[in-house]
Amino acid sequence: MTIQPALAPRELDEPLEVDPSDWSKPDVYQLITSLVVPRPIAWISTLSPAGRRNLAPYSYFSLVADHPPHVAFSSIGEKDTLRNIRATGQFVVNLADQGLLEQLDNSGAHFGPDQDEFLEVGVTPVPSVRVAPPRVREAKAHMECEVAGIHPVGNGNLVLGRVVHVHVEPSVWRNGRVDSTLMDPVLRLSRCYGRLSPEVTAEEEPAPHVFT
Repeated sequence: MTIQPALAPRELDEPLEVDPSDWSKPDVYQLITSLVVPRPIAWISTLSPAGRRNLAPYSYFSLVADHPPHVAFSSIGEKDTLRNIRATGQFVVNLADQGLLEQLDNSGAHFGPDQDEFLEVGVTPVPSVRVAPPRVREAKAHMECEVAGIHPVGNGNLVLGRVVHVHVEPSVWRNGRVDSTLMDPVLRLSRCYGRLSPEVTAEEEPAPHVFT
């Protein structure tokens, strides 16, 4: 008989079967975020209408189209990032490497709308090419985006962005593309951060299946 508990069990002796609506929000969060792994992290920079800089990490993030390229991330609740994007229609996805893990993690703390996370966590703002929000100079790649839509979904707000400019540092470019192992991106696992296996290089990666 399968287990259909009202609370998340500590151990399983039989397969788990659960309707998420039967569990508490924290239990569902732990379940879903431990299943959808690893997740890339969008380190998103925005500007308020008054020109105040904001920087925050989002692990509900993915690529959703490639021609033209579009990305998506979800903001749980109404945060400064989302308010700024609603007002200005622009944002930058900075891709953080393992050397920026501490700054990325610190930028996820609660800061007031008048605080500048660039200054608070010790990274450098530099001008973007196509959008007003600055990018993080220390990041090895950036995607400048214009908003293509904002859609409420559950307790999240799904933000779609059309990528209008991409910046990539030479240090992570090999054989006509970005070498993911050189990027060494910060990844989100269930309760912790992770990284790509250092044993896999771009040359050893198998050709991907073409699917959507």
